[in-house]
Amino acid sequence: MQISEKQLSQVDHQVKRLIAADNFYGKRLKEAGVDSVATVEDFLNLPFSEKQDLREAYPLGLMTCSEDEVVRIHSSSGTTGMPVIIPYTAKDVDDWGEMFKRCYEYAGITSRDRIQITPGYGLWTAGIGFQNGCEKLGAMAIPMGPGNTDKQLQMMMDLKSTVICATSSYALLLAEEIEKRGIRNKIHLKKGVIGSERWGEKMRKRISSELGIELYDIYGLTEIYGPGIGINCKYDTGMHYWDDYLYLEIIDPATGKNVPDGEWGEIVITTLVKEGAPLIRFRTHDLSRIIPGECPCGSHHPRIDVISGRSDDMMKIKGVNVFPKQIEEILGTFPELSSEYQIRISHLDGKDTMRIYVEASGVNDFKSLQQRVAAAVKSRIGFTPIVYVVELGFLPRSEKKSKRVIDERFQ
Repeated sequence: MQISEKQLSQVDHQVKRLIAADNFYGKRLKEAGVDSVATVEDFLNLPFSEKQDLREAYPLGLMTCSEDEVVRIHSSSGTTGMPVIIPYTAKDVDDWGEMFKRCYEYAGITSRDRIQITPGYGLWTAGIGFQNGCEKLGAMAIPMGPGNTDKQLQMMMDLKSTVICATSSYALLLAEEIEKRGIRNKIHLKKGVIGSERWGEKMRKRISSELGIELYDIYGLTEIYGPGIGINCKYDTGMHYWDDYLYLEIIDPATGKNVPDGEWGEIVITTLVKEGAPLIRFRTHDLSRIIPGECPCGSHHPRIDVISGRSDDMMKIKGVNVFPKQIEEILGTFPELSSEYQIRISHLDGKDTMRIYVEASGVNDFKSLQQRVAAAVKSRIGFTPIVYVVELGFLPRSEKKSKRVIDERFQ
């Protein structure tokens, strides 16, 4: 997907605004000798930006408009360092709402739906983003926020919620509780809009079958508005993203060079019309690919594949580079195993050890299954992990994101 003339013009406008604001980013562009963007080559020569750059601009060093125009701020969690503060103008909030409304529409959700919103509110972009789009659509918002599963299920039954918005981890928790309590016939859900974390095919099938709903992957990140910048349609051939608001590149994470459409790499996003804190060539570290061709739905908005992982979630164990997705794919080849797993890495007696805990139901010979899983991991990755097959429900469930990898070597 090569950048269009219109998009180039929009990027040029953003670059000039950043330089005029003389903010953190504007200074960076000046240092790189950038003053305008007129060609594809100019665009490809623009420096990348990273989350660490945004942290260094704390608290309001990313602001490109006047402070009078800022109506809201949002922030990343800051769990791994200084938080990132993103200022929004009224137009930014409105644009985000329009994008989110479009997401609901692509999922076949209408003003007649009742949308139960379980992601968190506050500085995080999730809950308020889902609500803003819901209100733009004219649907009924049920702004529950996370937790209090008893009340979630009570409201779901009493208000006859038709759409659930959640992380995949919390959607699974709710599905298991509904099954456990025998209240499936009192639930009116038809669709689920799921975001915030990568999830595998096994988990997707479990949630869909246990709740009896269609599932839609929603994409977004705090630095780029929040959730709502892309979603799959009913044909489920990838996530459409809104190229009238954003320009997406897929790069080779090692070289920084663009890869051809259809090849996997890291998503890089440039905001085309954002006022409060425009971002130029922001490296998301999310791994995907641009899907060539047209979607059967007829939409002109391009598509990316579902997020397969992150370029920075690699684990180095016994000198071998391992990605969580590799382990998930191996576990997925065993029909006896469930979707829930956890990887723990520790350093014992002078060597690294990987332990894999994975849930299963209806298994008689746990020992044999553990040995077969360990052998499959060794044949793919090159070393033998310790595998524990555990009963369904043994691993912790989360109302937010599940922690799949726990590296105890640095604790």
